[in-house]
Amino acid sequence: MAAHSVAQSLNGFSKFLTIKLWNSRIKEAVNQNSTEKALLFFRRMKQNGLEPNNLTFPFIAKACAKLSNLKCSQSIHTQIVKSPFGNDIFVQTAMVDVYVKCDHVDYAYKIFERMPQRDVAAWNAMLIGFARLGFLDKVFSLFGEMRFARIHPDSVTVVGLSQGLSVARSLELLKALHSFGIRIGVAPNVTVANTWIAVYAKCGDLASAEKVFDEIDIAVRTVISWNSMIAGYAIFENFLAAFDLYQQMLVDGIRPDASSVVSLISSCVQPEALFQGKLIHSHGIQLGCDLNLSVINTLISMYSKCGDINSARFLFDCMSDRTCVSWTVMISGYAEKGDMDEAMTLFHSMEKAGETPDLVTVLSLISGCGQTGSLELGKWIDSYAKSRGFKDDVMICNALIDMYSKCGSICEAQDAFHAMPERTIVSWTTMILGCTVNGEFGEALDLFHQMRGLGFKPNHITFLAVLQACTHAGFLDKGWELFNMMTTVYGINPGLDHYSCMADLLGRKGKLIEALKFVLNIPIKPDAGIWSALLSACKVHQNVEIGKYVANLLFEMEPQVAAPYVEMANIYASTGRWDEVAMIRLLMKRSNVSKSPGQSLVQVNGKTRRFTVEDRSHPESVLIYMLLDDLALQLKDDGYPLYLGNISEMELI
Repeated sequence: MAAHSVAQSLNGFSKFLTIKLWNSRIKEAVNQNSTEKALLFFRRMKQNGLEPNNLTFPFIAKACAKLSNLKCSQSIHTQIVKSPFGNDIFVQTAMVDVYVKCDHVDYAYKIFERMPQRDVAAWNAMLIGFARLGFLDKVFSLFGEMRFARIHPDSVTVVGLSQGLSVARSLELLKALHSFGIRIGVAPNVTVANTWIAVYAKCGDLASAEKVFDEIDIAVRTVISWNSMIAGYAIFENFLAAFDLYQQMLVDGIRPDASSVVSLISSCVQPEALFQGKLIHSHGIQLGCDLNLSVINTLISMYSKCGDINSARFLFDCMSDRTCVSWTVMISGYAEKGDMDEAMTLFHSMEKAGETPDLVTVLSLISGCGQTGSLELGKWIDSYAKSRGFKDDVMICNALIDMYSKCGSICEAQDAFHAMPERTIVSWTTMILGCTVNGEFGEALDLFHQMRGLGFKPNHITFLAVLQACTHAGFLDKGWELFNMMTTVYGINPGLDHYSCMADLLGRKGKLIEALKFVLNIPIKPDAGIWSALLSACKVHQNVEIGKYVANLLFEMEPQVAAPYVEMANIYASTGRWDEVAMIRLLMKRSNVSKSPGQSLVQVNGKTRRFTVEDRSHPESVLIYMLLDDLALQLKDDGYPLYLGNISEMELI
């Protein structure tokens, strides 16, 4: 009997060592991101007749979490329930984390609620789950319960809460959490600081992000710290600051990684940033990042947004392995450029290549149709989105409302709006703006009041849309009422666009002196947009004196922009002051200012045709201009005033 007992003990010890060996293999595979390999080891372990223990399940759960595979996670969960470790705190916490990573926070919460004992890791896993989805009420309710249970928050808690505020874009709550983090002593933790840098930038407070970055001890700053700050500048499209910080990073001896390059490239989204973008591209090649898929996709996007679509296409054509993101950024590049023919050609090539377009691909095409006024193509994409189930997404519906509005099909925009099962503030704002753009000013105001009646809180863009309706309709009293409502009712500080609307409204109503006083007294320095609105009003009401004053300001602010010169020339021409018109022409010539010719786009048989002022290169130009002349005469016969001489003369300035 004794010998048998010893044999059993040795056998048990042998099994323990074997299980420990398998656990070690699984753990190593998970740490190396070889998740499929980890699952294969787990399967072989079971096939060898070995039962997982309380250490095996957390390791294999982590593999499932990295895969975000719900079916696999549920299978592991079933085995846990059948095992003796169903109530183990570490195993249960691991499963909470798995379901959070699989975007099933409801499953995670059920496990969490049933846990007989919870440590800070369990609370953190659940908090992060709700935070990722932006459920702030649930996050702070759970946080209160955590404090009541006398569980002390740690750095992971603060990081999780901060990430939640990133989704909600709540700057006020972020500052409160920052103070809390300082109080409990986690502020010096570099991971916490890195998170705060990223979240402050996403919440629109770049100054606070910079302050947090500067306060990190140089000795503990990581490449993630630098990347977070560069990414913050990218959000604000401040490529010069991002570039300077990158240079400082190199001087300090920090070796950049692919994320550094991606963040830096993302800041170059304007044509004037193309030179810096090319420099970063060259440096990325030196660093060996040029084969990184994320870097290549971001470079394609950068070149497209900087206006160098040919370089973007060259990179795309050289790719041996393209993902959905690769196709989408290239399609988006053409759509943003207004080349819907090439965008659609690529779209069909993408499907032929076996790559399924996603939500972002469709959004890019819808946006391009709105930009180019391609109504028929927009309708086709609408049908495509419906057939693929994309119309269940509120972003697609909002984009369709915007597209139909910009294409002048307000009825179809309204149909899309009313068909939505659920609307957000963006939906209402887009519909209000659509009505405004299409001259339905009364409908825009009615929608605004309906929205408020349903409990939606208008934001600064909503107010801009409804103020524009008042401006175009000439509703001065209503405009003042809404302008004052922003601050008194909703606590929204007007921006330059709102002030510009009011200046434009006053100007359109002929109250030019009042408009000038209004602009001179606003608390923000007026930009070119506000002065341009006032100059346009001077043109409408032929006010030379105020127009001259405003135009001179614009000449100083934007010496190379043609619009104020043309506007002032038109004001002089409308009052017969041709000497001054000639003087404006001479001033433009001396300043090397040229007016870009006007351009029109039309869709014929699904193809986009471009027409430029005075361009007669089209093969059917003789017939086209004959038809235009007939239309001009018809309009004249119908009583519409056509100042053809002045229009032609001004267009050629």
